[in-house]
Amino acid sequence: MEGLPHLDPITPLSPTVTRILGHNPSKFTLQGTNTYLIGTGPTRLLLDTGEGKPEWLSSIREALETAGPDVKISDVILTHWHPDHVGGVKDVLSLPGHGDVRVWKHSPDEGQHPIPSNKVFHTPGATLTAHHTPGHTTDHMCFLLHEENALFTGDNVLGHGTAVFEDLAAYMSSLEKMAAVEGFTGRAYPAHGDVIEDGRGKVREYISHRQQREDQILKVLEEQGGGGELGSMEIVKVVYKDYPESLWAPAEGGVKQVLRKLEGDGRVVEGSKGSGKWRLSGKAAL
Repeated sequence: MEGLPHLDPITPLSPTVTRILGHNPSKFTLQGTNTYLIGTGPTRLLLDTGEGKPEWLSSIREALETAGPDVKISDVILTHWHPDHVGGVKDVLSLPGHGDVRVWKHSPDEGQHPIPSNKVFHTPGATLTAHHTPGHTTDHMCFLLHEENALFTGDNVLGHGTAVFEDLAAYMSSLEKMAAVEGFTGRAYPAHGDVIEDGRGKVREYISHRQQREDQILKVLEEQGGGGELGSMEIVKVVYKDYPESLWAPAEGGVKQVLRKLEGDGRVVEGSKGSGKWRLSGKAAL
């Protein structure tokens, strides 16, 4: 958390986009989960809902009042299922005049609507196109805001630091897909952290970072393995030697993800099933 810029609870980011913090700061959520009120007319879209903090609901009320008399949310759009993004849905539905708000999620819960890839959402002043971008979660979605050539990146790309993922191969494929979204030449609006002015540049930076990690691990196996096998923690101790030891255990999870992806790519093999020891395959040339 140290060194992160301060973000106000409510921030107009453009004529079309207002950020409302989820009031849930932590080492995982950074300054808190970003939720976005989108549009310029009497009805707006709301992207994500925080985790259900009372302070967030107060901020939503304030943002709607500031937007104008009788401005209401027509649709709630959820980037993915994690609790810090969906916890406030019930609070939105409890707002006066909001009982019939439509709630959208890639894999919907009861009473919600599915979001197919390329689904288009319209509201006065804003048009969003949905893109299925799994990896962080299987249901993760990003959304292009056509009026600004901007991308709401969810948890795939953050305003500070790097993201976590369930499936690295799927995540890398999604980053490539995000970088190639037609019309994406402007900002990135992440689900955590500050606005990213060069959105596509940041996505490519993420791709490069992940590729560097793969190359580092392959190099360790080549140089330290000596033709033999190394365990994931042995690799961590080399790749993360300049980091505090307290970070090695969580780093090991990421290294295991990289090894599984490299296994799928045919570049490393596990010594024996379940051994946790790895060596280069014949296709692992850097």
